[in-house]
Amino acid sequence: MKILLLGSGGREHALASKMVQSSKCSTLFVAPGNAGTATIAHNIAVCPTNFEAIKKLVLQDKIDMVVVGPEDPLVLGIYDFFKMDSALHHIAVIGPSKVGAQLEGSKEFAKEFLVNHKIPTAAYESFTAATIEKGCHFLETLQSPYVLKADGLAGGKGVLILHDLVEAKCELRNMLVHAKFGKASSKVVIEEFLDGIELSCFVLTDGKNYKMLPTAKDYKRIGEGDSGLNTGGMGAISPVPFANAVLLEKIETRIVKPTIDGLQKEGIEYKGFIFIGLIIVKGEPIVIEYNVRMGDPETEVVIPRIKSDLVELFQAVADEKLNEIVLEIDNRSAATIMIVSGGYPEEYEKGFEISGIQNIKDSLVFHAATKFENGKVLTNGGRVLSVTSFGTDFQEAIKKSYLNIEKLHFDKMYFRKDIGNDLK
Repeated sequence: MKILLLGSGGREHALASKMVQSSKCSTLFVAPGNAGTATIAHNIAVCPTNFEAIKKLVLQDKIDMVVVGPEDPLVLGIYDFFKMDSALHHIAVIGPSKVGAQLEGSKEFAKEFLVNHKIPTAAYESFTAATIEKGCHFLETLQSPYVLKADGLAGGKGVLILHDLVEAKCELRNMLVHAKFGKASSKVVIEEFLDGIELSCFVLTDGKNYKMLPTAKDYKRIGEGDSGLNTGGMGAISPVPFANAVLLEKIETRIVKPTIDGLQKEGIEYKGFIFIGLIIVKGEPIVIEYNVRMGDPETEVVIPRIKSDLVELFQAVADEKLNEIVLEIDNRSAATIMIVSGGYPEEYEKGFEISGIQNIKDSLVFHAATKFENGKVLTNGGRVLSVTSFGTDFQEAIKKSYLNIEKLHFDKMYFRKDIGNDLK
């Protein structure tokens, strides 16, 4: 089978690494890919949101399946694009329909879905520039801290948690009137703040059946002790030690099953991953958000733990036969540490040579923002590499990753040294 994987980050390198192990995968193309995917697959310089260019590539190379990594093409409707095109509709697309992708593309849509299907979530209201004064009054009814979420996609940076009411009102105006997050914040969801510990739940579904994948916990803040600005993620562990059988049963019966049932009741086509961001409050799971793809860097710890053939799983999703597959998971813990460019998530430089990758032993290196140039691997973005290791527990896995990070170098590289410390 010839497969096209869309995306260019650490998530895609991790998925590609597992997919090429499958006997069902004869050729893997990655568009656009990075320096890591270039070593195991064929990188193609095509943008994941350029649907016409993707169509040309798929027909030219006789692609059998398209796996969508990032959220943008899903929210823009790539599943529907293939389904409605007579030359493409026979090709399997792993990812939800455009309506299904609104679970991530619109915070308001997601909240309404949660409420309609009686899935536990924080109280909320939505506001636009026309209702900004009502938004300010709503903030006054809440207790600090205040949670403001841009309704649309904002690259993981559209959520503000503020402790001061005056500042919260000011930022609400910045988002709605001054377009702080562009079109994404033309509507803002104000949400009740929940105090607890976060957990990422991952589900693969064919729209009727589902498989729960390993849990993970990621670390979003740039600074140690979870301080500083939000990032795309600075590290992750899997499984989550506090996710015991009792909690997992609550998550499945109260959240996962009602989500899949809700999709069916609303007639929403959904063949792909669902990433459910949870917060555990006094032992009870509550949904913070949905994402319609795998998270990054959680993918770098979840996918390596899947022992089953990933392409076989994807084919079962396409055929709506996921119930016939037995999902095998590695019992070991996995931990990944993200290495970023100095200055990220604000201004940073690109183009620094990365050395030492060939010296990594007993760990996996996933490329996130890298490129090949004149035979060298160079930095090409904010989050550059992640180092993933296995261990009998997450502490051993983390220790192994840190030992191997010492062998890597590029100018101004930075990583958090406290991943997992909050779980000890």
